[in-house]
Amino acid sequence: MENLSEALGLLVIGMIMVIIVLWLVVGLGNLLIHLTNRFIPDEIKQIDTNRSEKQIHSKQMAAIIAAVEIITNGQGKVDSIQMR
Repeated sequence: MENLSEALGLLVIGMIMVIIVLWLVVGLGNLLIHLTNRFIPDEIKQIDTNRSEKQIHSKQMAAIIAAVEIITNGQGKVDSIQMR
């Protein structure tokens, strides 16, 4: 009975340690994500603004819209076009 009591004690201590370590991993991960999102987006927005300066030619836009209408039998709609 003494071995069973010791085993259950080790089980409880082990489970508590696992919960603590997982809590630290999740907490530090969320902190890293928060800090990254806070400081990095300014650089990304500058890159995206350069892409938005490129404008698609009206003939190309008409061709894309016509292709979407043909493929979707008139049920599709072009909301936006992004160049990559």
